Amino acid sequence: MRLNALPSSYALFASSKFKFTFPVGICIRVRALNTFSSLPTTCHEDHDDLFAPIPTLRHSDNTTNAIERIALRLRNLGLASADHADDDDFLRREWLRPDEVLLPWDKREGEEFEEHEEQQKEKLKKKNANAVTLAEKTLEEEELRRLRTLGMSLKEKVTIPQAGLTRAVLDKIHRQWSNCELVRLKFHELLAQNMKLAHQIVECRTRGLVIWRSGSYMWVYRGRNYQGPMKPIEKEGDDRIPVPSDGDAALLLAKSEAVFWKEENMTPEEVEFNRMLDGFGPRFVEWWGTGILPIDADLLPPTVPGYKTPLRLLPAGMHPRLTNDELTNMRKLAKSLPCHFALGRNRNLQGLASAILRLWEKSLVAKIGVKRGIVNTNNELMAQELKKLTGGTLLLRNKYYIVIYRGKDFVPTSVAAVIAERQEMTKHVQDVEEKVRCKVHDIAPSREDEPKSQAGSLAEFYEAQACWGRDISTEERERMRQEVAKAKNAKLAKKIECKLAVAQAKRLRAEKLLAKIEVSLVPAGPDYDKETITDEERVMFRSVGLRMKAYLPLGIRGVFDGVIENMHLHWRHRELVKLITKQKTLAFVEDTARLLEYESGGILVAIDEIPKGFSLIYYRGKNYRRPMTIRPRNLLTKAKALQRSIAMQRHEALSQHVTELGEKIEKMKKELSEDEF
Repeated sequence: MRLNALPSSYALFASSKFKFTFPVGICIRVRALNTFSSLPTTCHEDHDDLFAPIPTLRHSDNTTNAIERIALRLRNLGLASADHADDDDFLRREWLRPDEVLLPWDKREGEEFEEHEEQQKEKLKKKNANAVTLAEKTLEEEELRRLRTLGMSLKEKVTIPQAGLTRAVLDKIHRQWSNCELVRLKFHELLAQNMKLAHQIVECRTRGLVIWRSGSYMWVYRGRNYQGPMKPIEKEGDDRIPVPSDGDAALLLAKSEAVFWKEENMTPEEVEFNRMLDGFGPRFVEWWGTGILPIDADLLPPTVPGYKTPLRLLPAGMHPRLTNDELTNMRKLAKSLPCHFALGRNRNLQGLASAILRLWEKSLVAKIGVKRGIVNTNNELMAQELKKLTGGTLLLRNKYYIVIYRGKDFVPTSVAAVIAERQEMTKHVQDVEEKVRCKVHDIAPSREDEPKSQAGSLAEFYEAQACWGRDISTEERERMRQEVAKAKNAKLAKKIECKLAVAQAKRLRAEKLLAKIEVSLVPAGPDYDKETITDEERVMFRSVGLRMKAYLPLGIRGVFDGVIENMHLHWRHRELVKLITKQKTLAFVEDTARLLEYESGGILVAIDEIPKGFSLIYYRGKNYRRPMTIRPRNLLTKAKALQRSIAMQRHEALSQHVTELGEKIEKMKKELSEDEF
C-alpha cells in the first residue's frame, strides 16, 4: 500500500493516543513534505516495532507549521524503504534545517533591534520609577516613616500666596518650626500647577527637606541640626550687594541668599551672568523661581538727577525696524535667559532705566519679571514707561515678563559721550568761524551808492507780487471754495457708487445661494379636510399648554425636519406640544405657526406673547395617527436650515445697506444739482 499524499488525519496516526494495526507484509511508504526531497520508508519484519512509541526527536528546532511538524515526526521514525539498502547514505543524511536562517547582515540587524528594544525598556523603567528625593537620600526609612506618620496629625497649615515664598511666609515657617519639626504648606496659583518647581524652591529657600508631597500640599522637615533662621554671613571684600545704613532686613537676607548661591554649583554661563548682575543693585530675595536671583528694581532710585533719554545714531544703510525673522530670533534668545530685573511698580522707573542702559552694553535684551501678588501692577504701563525712558524696542509683554531690545541705533554711554563731545567741538569751531567772518564784514568799507541785496527778504516778495501777482477778491475766494467742495462731493459720490455696485453684486450672490438652498424646500399646503375643535376646548387646551414646563425651542434655523420630528415625539406621550420662538414680529410668528400646522397636521390652539418670545400651542387631534416617517422629506435638514438662515441674514443686511447707499447717492446728487443752479 503506497500513500502518494499525506492525509489530514495523519496527525491522529502520529499521536501516541491512538493504536492501529495493519496486516503483516504491507509496506507503507510516506512522502515527506519537505521542500528538498521525499524520504521513502519501509516496514520492518517485526510489525510490532512499527507502532512502538515514537522515539525522541533528533532535532530540537521549534517548528511553527503543522505540516512541518508531521514531516518532522515521519523523519524521526527511522523507517527504511524496501527499495534501499540499510547502508544507504541517503537515509543517513540530515534533511532538517532551521526554520529561520539569518545571514550575517541579518544577524547584525537582529542584534541592533534587540539592543534598541532593551534601551527602550530601560528608558520606560527609568521614566516610571519615581525620582529619589533629597529626604529619601539623607533620612533613614524608619525616620522617614515616623515623620510621615507625624505629618498626618498636622492641622495647621501655612498658605503660600501667589507671590511665592515671601519674607512673611518664611517667618511663619520658622515660627512653626520652633514648636514642631514639621510644617504643612498649601500652595496656590502658579506654584500649585508646578509642584516640582515648588519642591526645589522650598528646599532651596528654607534649607529643609520635603518628606511628602501630594497635589498642592507639602510636608517640610526642618532637619536634625536646625538652629533657627539663617543669619546673614559677612564676607570680607564682598561688596557686590550694597547694604544701606537703615539696616533693611530684606537686604541682609539678600546678602545671605547671594552667599548661598555659590559659584561652584553653577555652570560657566550662569557664573558669567551672575557676575554681570553684581553691580546693578540688591537682589530680589523673594524670587518665585530657581537659579540666579534677579535685581530688585523696586529698590533702585525712582528718579535720577539729570537723566536724559540716551543718544541714538543709526548706521548708514541700515533699516531701523526689525524684520519678522529677527523678532522671532530675539524672542527665542530672551526665552532661555534668566530674568535680569524684578519689577513691582508702574511709574518712577528712572533708576531701572539707567540700569537697563548699562546692561545693554553687555546684553542685547533686558528681561524684566513682573512681581506676583502685588496689587495694581500693570505691565502695560511699565512697558510704556520703560520704552519712553530708554527708547528701546519692545519684544514681549505679558503679565509675567517684559522683554526690551536695545535697538540697532543704540549707542553705548561711553561712545555717546565721545560723539556729544565731538559735536560740541564742531559747533564751537563753527561759531568761531562765524564770528571771524562777521568781524571781517564789519571792517570792510561799504559804498553808499551800492545797492543792497534783497534776496530772500520780505521786500523781494512784495516786489514780485506787485509785478507778477494779483489780488484775489472775496467773491473769487468763495467761488474757489465752492468748486473745491463740489469736486470733493463728486469724488465722494463716485466712491459711494462703487460701493453700491459691490453691495449689489454681493446681494445677487446671496440671492443665488438662497435660491440654491431653497430648492429642496417644498412646503405643504393647507388641509381643508381637517379636524376642528370648539371654543371651550381651545380655552382649556390653551390654559393647559401655558402651564406646561416641557417645550420645544425654535431657534434661528426656523422650521426644518427635526422640529416636526420632535413634535411627533411629544405627541407620542401627550396631546399638546408647546413651541417657543424668539421672533420679534407678530407677522413672522403667524407665518411660522401656519407652516408648522400644515407640516405637522396638528391644530393650532393659540399664539401668546411670553417673556421669552412667543409661545405656539398645538393639539394633535382626536384621530391622530403617527405617520410612517415622522421626519418629512419636503423640508430642509438641520445643516441646510442653518445655511438658509445665514444666507437670509446676509441678504437682509445687504439689502438694507444697498437702500442706505442709494438714498445717500440721491441726496448728494440733489445737492450737486442745487449748487449748479
